[in-house]
Amino acid sequence: MNYSNRLLKKRSKLKKKYRQLIEDAYNFRQSDHALSDFSEYKATKVLHKINKLEFVVRDRRSLLS
Repeated sequence: MNYSNRLLKKRSKLKKKYRQLIEDAYNFRQSDHALSDFSEYKATKVLHKINKLEFVVRDRRSLLS
């Protein structure tokens, strides 16, 4: 598996984790505000990782073109 495929696989995993955290935050919103906030915080951190990875993948594609 080459480097680009590993980056894409990692991005896919992070996006799945992000969606799950956002869903958890939404579900906890009515019952436990603190847990909802914490889930949103973790989702924000994961989104930041996704954005950094998007930059690397995009930069790598432009170098290969």
